[in-house]
Amino acid sequence: MPLYNKLIRDRIPDIIKRSNKSFRTKILEDDEFHASLLSKLKEEIVELQNASNDTEAIEELADILEIIHSLSQIYNSNIDKIENIRIAKKEKRGGFDKRIFLIDVED
Repeated sequence: MPLYNKLIRDRIPDIIKRSNKSFRTKILEDDEFHASLLSKLKEEIVELQNASNDTEAIEELADILEIIHSLSQIYNSNIDKIENIRIAKKEKRGGFDKRIFLIDVED
């Protein structure tokens, strides 16, 4: 039996059940959930980096966004507040649209 030891989406157990496979899960405590979300975020970032086409990349971005939604709840926020902060930071400091890469700054 393959060992996964990772956070999964809520409906995955139902999908596994329909395939008549046996499995074990557990419900994570708050600190375990937080750590698992951060690990899952790293996993999804690697998958985004390894995406071979735009469709795969967009799928990984959607997974990352789902994780951000969950993390926002942990930090007593929500996606709307995060979006407002993003907009304010973009207005104050800009975005990444111009693709500027800083090489160095004179002391």
